[in-house]
Amino acid sequence: MAGTRARRPRLRTVAETSAGGLVVTTVGGSAHGVLIGRHDRRGRMLWSLPKGHIEPGETAEQAAIREVREETGITGSVLEPLGDIDFWFVAGGQRIHKTVHHFLMSATGGELSVDDVEVAAVAWVPLDDMTGRLAYEDERELASEALRLLADTA
Repeated sequence: MAGTRARRPRLRTVAETSAGGLVVTTVGGSAHGVLIGRHDRRGRMLWSLPKGHIEPGETAEQAAIREVREETGITGSVLEPLGDIDFWFVAGGQRIHKTVHHFLMSATGGELSVDDVEVAAVAWVPLDDMTGRLAYEDERELASEALRLLADTA
């Protein structure tokens, strides 16, 4: 029949939860945070905060510490919650609602390394330059919040 469209099958909705953080340290007298870089489909480097899935039995804070260490080589301790980001995407024939809990963290050890196959680069970036480097607006807002929190505690 003209003017009718075939009905698309309804995608199953799945909720996912991840955790990560902005690890900060002082380098040469100024605050720096560690970022990870990944290549997009066009080969461009996109910088973001380290994050990943919460494993069974882990708290969001434990997952954030583990994911930061796995993706950057840096060990951190949680200072305080930084904020949550939630978004939707489609993958594997499912509509996914993802929530990522971010924490402000202090570097306690380790060295930058790119041992995670999903990460192409890691770098310490001055917090003042972070909003210009981060690829995603919601993460730029978290970096700005981190600057405010750190200024309040200074």
